Amino acid sequence: MTLVKLKRAVWLVLGLATALSPASVVAETAAELYQQHCQACHGQWRQGATGPALLPESLRRIRQADVASVIREGRPATQMAGFGDRLSEAEVTALADYLFQPSDVELSWPATTINAHHRHFVDASTLPDTPQHDADPLNLFVVVEAGNHHVNIMDGDRFEILERFPSHYALHGGPKFSPDGRFVYFASRDGWVSLYDLYNFRKIAETRVGINTRNLAVSHDGRWVMVANYLPGNLVVLDARDLSLVKVIPALAEDGHGSRVSAVYTAPPRGSFVVALKDVPEVWELSYRDQPPLTPRRLPAQDLLDDFSFTPDYRYLLATSRKAGGGQVVDLDSGEVITDIPLPGMPHLGSGIYWQYQGRWVYATPNIREGVISVLDLETWELITDIETLGPGFFMRSHANSRYAWTDVFFGPEREAVHLIDKQTLTLAHTLRPMPGKNAAHVEFSHDGRYLVLSVWDEDGALIIYDSETLEEIKRIPMNKPSGKYNVGNKIGYAEGTSH
Repeated sequence: MTLVKLKRAVWLVLGLATALSPASVVAETAAELYQQHCQACHGQWRQGATGPALLPESLRRIRQADVASVIREGRPATQMAGFGDRLSEAEVTALADYLFQPSDVELSWPATTINAHHRHFVDASTLPDTPQHDADPLNLFVVVEAGNHHVNIMDGDRFEILERFPSHYALHGGPKFSPDGRFVYFASRDGWVSLYDLYNFRKIAETRVGINTRNLAVSHDGRWVMVANYLPGNLVVLDARDLSLVKVIPALAEDGHGSRVSAVYTAPPRGSFVVALKDVPEVWELSYRDQPPLTPRRLPAQDLLDDFSFTPDYRYLLATSRKAGGGQVVDLDSGEVITDIPLPGMPHLGSGIYWQYQGRWVYATPNIREGVISVLDLETWELITDIETLGPGFFMRSHANSRYAWTDVFFGPEREAVHLIDKQTLTLAHTLRPMPGKNAAHVEFSHDGRYLVLSVWDEDGALIIYDSETLEEIKRIPMNKPSGKYNVGNKIGYAEGTSH
């Protein structure tokens, strides 16, 4: 008899129903309940296995009540079964609480573990090197369906789903593409990196590089993949052809202090990766010209800079800075901080976009704390205007052929709304409410900018396709929390108005 069963027997002998057991007694068994019911799929130390990692770092965006619901009822379209018929409500609550507690052991994910998780399914060189479908390969959309952990490949001309396949838990940070658009790379929150062939609709390889992963970037020459990890705090360099391990680079500051890695970005004109560190005041640049990107160039910062964007020529880095009361501008050539940018609230610079306004480049950023879009002059670094919105927003998108910049109010009370900003008058031109009562978020344009696709982020949500000029709704495709949508041509061309 296991200790858990023994305790249950004792409770019954004492005439106590399990559901009415003292919370402290049930809490003592939470770790044992985990080992009995969860560790086979989620790992002995909650670091993940076939199922995702169940650690505070992995669950920070999920409410504890939602975790309890998954334990009780399971998760549709996955291998996660419900345990409501085996666990009492008190045990479900105790187990959910346990998953939000720090691990009792120091977790690591060394090179030997990465290599052990590497799977190479097929050599891409043996597959046809032309698209085996009749869609325009540069106008495909890769759609992440977060509600049931699937990926949809959509034809951006007919707006039809060509392929749908399961993903790892909680794809994060947006997929990235090879320079020709043939391959797409995914990173999941619990460290799985996958390589998928969009010409042949085949998974090529996958590996697990960490316990809590932020995002990945692909070098513009198509040779290297670099992955940013929160846990353990490091960078992992992979061969882009098959995801085999090249190097693990610990995120250690010059003084030896360790850091989580917030994100990694590709800077194509510089032939380098630029890295955001969460816990130390440094920016890293790693060149991949004629070599694997292994040695960081350290740029001292005046603050912790964990949210980046770039000017169109990639010379200047715009970074969120609490100390500066908004942001800072870093000259990547000299490595010096040029100026502070006073911005209200918490600007979400990583989702900002730029466009031409009155003959010069301007940059606009949403704000995750205040209902405002800030527009900056990229020559003088001065604030041109603040555009008031219905609430704090998260995503902003446009296209060179569109007169509007689209932005949501993701964190506001009217999350059903999406704003259209006229890029030449810098005023709010339209407010749409695609599905009243449901969260409208994240827009991506077709390659030519004629159409755009908007997500309604709900279990009974949808992709909604609009004519970008007339704003007429063209089509609606039901989906379960479609989060991000990424157009191949826009992404590989680093198009104006989309995320990079």
